[in-house]
Amino acid sequence: MADNYLEKQYEEYLKSKTSGGEARRLRWRKQLKAQQARQKSEAQQTKKDE
Repeated sequence: MADNYLEKQYEEYLKSKTSGGEARRLRWRKQLKAQQARQKSEAQQTKKDE
């Protein structure tokens, strides 16, 4: 009985760990895209100013 409990707890831990990792990656990608867009618009603004 204790073995089943530990296995279940460990499976839940792994599941939450991977889902948290996915959310972290999605958040990072979103921030990366936003930063790239900012840099692109700044580069275009710099070209207009020249």
